[in-house]
Amino acid sequence: MTNNNSRRQFFAGAAASVAGLAVARSALAGLPEPVIQTSVDTAPPLVPTTGRPYNPVVTLNGWTLPWRMNDGVKEFHLVAEPVVREVSPGFKVNMWGYNGQSPGPTIEVVEGDRVRIFVTNKLPEHTTIHWHGQRLPSGMDGVGGLTQRAIPVGKTYVYEFEARRPGTFMYHPHADEMVQMAMGMMGMWVTHPKAKHPHISAVDRDFCFLLNAFDVEPGSKTPKINTMTDFNIWCWNSRVFPAIDSLNVRLNDRVRIRIGNLTMTNHPIHLHGHEFLVTGTDGGPTPPSTRWYEVTTDVAVGQMRQIELIADEEGDWAMHCHKSHHTMNAMGHDVPTMIGVDHRGLVKKIQKVAPDYMLMGERGMADMGEMQMAIPDNTAPMMTGTGQFGPLEMGGMFTVFKVRKDQKPGDYRDPGPYKFPEGTVAYEWNGALPPTPRPAASSDTTPATAKAIKPTANGMSH
Repeated sequence: MTNNNSRRQFFAGAAASVAGLAVARSALAGLPEPVIQTSVDTAPPLVPTTGRPYNPVVTLNGWTLPWRMNDGVKEFHLVAEPVVREVSPGFKVNMWGYNGQSPGPTIEVVEGDRVRIFVTNKLPEHTTIHWHGQRLPSGMDGVGGLTQRAIPVGKTYVYEFEARRPGTFMYHPHADEMVQMAMGMMGMWVTHPKAKHPHISAVDRDFCFLLNAFDVEPGSKTPKINTMTDFNIWCWNSRVFPAIDSLNVRLNDRVRIRIGNLTMTNHPIHLHGHEFLVTGTDGGPTPPSTRWYEVTTDVAVGQMRQIELIADEEGDWAMHCHKSHHTMNAMGHDVPTMIGVDHRGLVKKIQKVAPDYMLMGERGMADMGEMQMAIPDNTAPMMTGTGQFGPLEMGGMFTVFKVRKDQKPGDYRDPGPYKFPEGTVAYEWNGALPPTPRPAASSDTTPATAKAIKPTANGMSH
C-alpha cells in the first residue's frame, strides 16, 4: 500500500474563536489546515502522536484524517467539495465528497475526547453533516432546518461535542440528502474505547469501509441522482473489483472488519473459509451472550456491522456481497436472456450496419470474463479480474481476504497469489466414473409440451 499524503500535522495557529456555529472570516487564519488526499490506495494506519493512544484502523482504499490538539480539544477540518474519484483504473466519476475523496476520510477519536470539527462548504449548494449514530447535543446533530441553519456556500461551520461511547459510526449530509449522498458524500467515524472494555476485544488488524453505489451510464462521468433502485456500479469505498484492495493479514491474527451501508438496499456480506462473530452494530458493541457464528451477515440500509474472526485458515479467500448482481460492473438490466438461442451468423450481419453490436449470453455470461471486447469510454468491464487460475468473472462488491503465515505484524502489503500446498487444489478426474444417481421416475408418463402464445390483431393465439 502506498499513500501520497505526507501526513503532515496541521500548522500552528491561534485557536479559532467560535460564536455559535458560524466562523467569522477574521478567524479563518486560526483554522486547522485542511489535509487533502487524492490517492485511491489503502493508506497505512495513522498511529496517534498526540492525544490519547489507540489501536488505529485501516480504511480500505481510504485514509484517516489527521488532527491537531488545541487546549485539550481534538480539532479536524473537513472540506465538502466536488471531487473526481477513480472507481477503477481509467474509470473516473464526478462525485461530491470531503478533502479530495469520496468517501471522505475516516475520523478516529477516543471515548471521552472533546472533538471540534470545522466544516468548510465548497459545494455549489448548502450542506450540513449528520454524525450518524452519535450521542451528542441536538444542536450538533446536523439536520438542516431542524437543528441548525444549513452551511451556505463558501462558509465554515463548527461542530463540537464529546465522543461519548465507543463504536463505529458514519457521517453524511442531512441537506438535499438524496442528491448529496447519491453524489458520494459520506464517511466513517470510529470511536475507540478509552480503557479495556468487557465487550471489545483487542485485535491485531482492524479494517473499515463503506458500501456505496452509483448509477453511471457507460461513457458518462456523473451519477444519475434520481435513481432509486437500478444502480449499476456497486462499490466498497467507491471502488469496484478488481480495483478494491485485498485485506492482507497474518495467520492466526484476530481481525475486526467494520462495514457501513449507505446504499439504497441491503447487502449480505459473505466471507469464505472462516466463521465470524458480529461484535458490533450502530448501537455499539454487542454483549457476548448475544453473538453466534456466521459466514454471512446482512448489512441493511443505514446500518453498520462489525465482525471479528481468527484468521486461522491460510489462503486466498473471497469476500463479497452475496447478491450476485452486486458483483458485476456497469450491468445493463434490460438485456434479454439469450441462453440456448442459436444466433450463429446473425452477429456478423448486424455488425455490417452496427460495428459495435455484440449479442451476449448464448451459453451464459462466463465468456465475458475472458473477452477483450471494446467498451464505451469511462466505464468498467462487467466481469473482470484475473487470478492465478484464470478469469474470476467478478466485479463490484468483491475482494480477497489474504491469510499468510509469513505476513509480518503491521505489514498490510499485498503478498501476491497464494502458493497452494501440493495436493490441495481441485483437479480434473480422468478415471472411470461411478454411476450417477437419478431420482425415481415419475408414474406420470405424459410428455412435456410447450405452447407459444403469440399476439394477433384480435388478441392472443396459440
